[in-house]
Order: sequence, then structure tokens, then C-alpha cells
Amino acid sequence: MTQHLPTRAQATRFIGVALGAAALLSLTTVLSRADDGDPRKILKSMSDYMAGQKTLSATYDADIEVLLTPELQKIQFTASGSVLVDRPAGLRATRTGGYADVELVFDGKAATIHNRDGKAFTRIEAPGSLDDLIHRLRAEHMVEVPGADLLLAKSYDQLTDDVLDARHVGRGVVDGVECEHLAFRTSETDWQLWVEAGERPIPRKYVITSKTVAQAPQYTLRIRELRTDVRPDPSAFVFKAPDDTKQVALDAIGDIDEVPPGVSAGGSK
Repeated sequence: MTQHLPTRAQATRFIGVALGAAALLSLTTVLSRADDGDPRKILKSMSDYMAGQKTLSATYDADIEVLLTPELQKIQFTASGSVLVDRPAGLRATRTGGYADVELVFDGKAATIHNRDGKAFTRIEAPGSLDDLIHRLRAEHMVEVPGADLLLAKSYDQLTDDVLDARHVGRGVVDGVECEHLAFRTSETDWQLWVEAGERPIPRKYVITSKTVAQAPQYTLRIRELRTDVRPDPSAFVFKAPDDTKQVALDAIGDIDEVPPGVSAGGSK
């Protein structure tokens, strides 16, 4: 009887399956032992700490992964930006990527969205708190503030509202900082959060995976630096339109999404 040796592709596939099974077994073991910390308690400490900061500033990188059809190829788009918060006074946030350069300025009375590439801005009346602004932009205008879920005064309530399962996976390191790695599940998403270990439980990384969109696209927010000792000048929350910029209605602001026009950004939050 002639013995047929496996081809390179068959051997690679066999090794891949074996390694995948081993990784799955290892992950199952890790999750079964992930009982050293209470994930909800760690999340609550992060929420309380963030809410207790009157002012803060952060820089971040964001990745959004989308599925391009009909090829079913995953492509990741990346942006960077900054956030400056003074809870009584306002908010200033930026996001710069390959397809949009956007600025959001809030002074407690109105929010200005500035499409810097498109040389246009729109003003939305939004009197109230930072939380009021985040909810209004999301519900009425489908506009997201970077890391909005982490900035809310009651972020714990928002994040855990529909959680079905919560786990403390263990420890991880993000940008050289040791963090508590938490994993949560809802009916529509799986999301993970890395919270800095120690006396300053700030969020370091936030990953959201959609379960309702094919191929499970992901949104990742990585906070590179977060400071709570800032004292913003009140002028930071006053929008001054450049000379070559015109005011328009929101539906005429132009493309300000994180992905190119025509691409669905499933999995973002």
C-alpha cells in the first residue's frame, strides 16, 4: 500500500487546528481560574474614579475593523486624537484619521462639530451636563464622543445595563502599564476593558466586538496618556471658526466618519 505524505497546505492546516485546539483549551483554563478579582467591583472603582475627576485630558488611538464585501476581507482603519474635559465648563475632543479630521467643542450650552478637512462647522444647542451632551449626540444625531462610555458620570450603570456575563480574566500590560483585564458579554456585543492596577484605576484599553454583524468587527480604543491634574483655560471650550470655514446644517457637514464613505462601520460604539 502506498503511503501518501501530506502536502504543505494539509500539514499547515493540521498544525493550525492542533494549535487552535490547544489555545482554546488554554483559554478555557484561564477563564475558569479567573476568580481572583471581582470584575464588577473593578469596573465600579474605575467608574467612580473617573467620575470623581473634575478635569482630565487624554490622548488616544482608535482602530475600527470593518468587513468589505463581496470579498469578505477585514480592513482596519486607524485614527488618533485627544480629549479635554472640565465637567462644569465643557469638552473639547479631536479625531484625526486618514479620511476625516474632526473637532468637537462643548461649552455647556451648545456643541460645535467642526469638519476641518471640509472647512465647515455646525452648532447644536445642547444645554446641560457632559452626560446630557453624550446622550443627545448619540440618540438624536448619531455622533459619538471618543471614549464616551468611559466619561459618563455614571459609566458603571451605562456599561453594565445589559451585561449577561462578567469575568476578571487576569492581569495584562498595556503600553508598559500593568492592568486588570475584564471581559463582559451582552446579547449584541462582547467587550473588554483593561483598567490600570493600583491606586489610579483609569481605563487603558477598551475593545468592543459586535456579535450581530458577520465576521464580528471590532472597535478598539487605546488611551496613551490620561492626566487628571490639568487646569484648562476657559477659552479651550470656546469655538473660534477659521476665516475660511462656513457654518452649515448638520446634514451638510460632510463626511466625518472614521471609515471611508460607503463602508459600513459595524461594531463601533
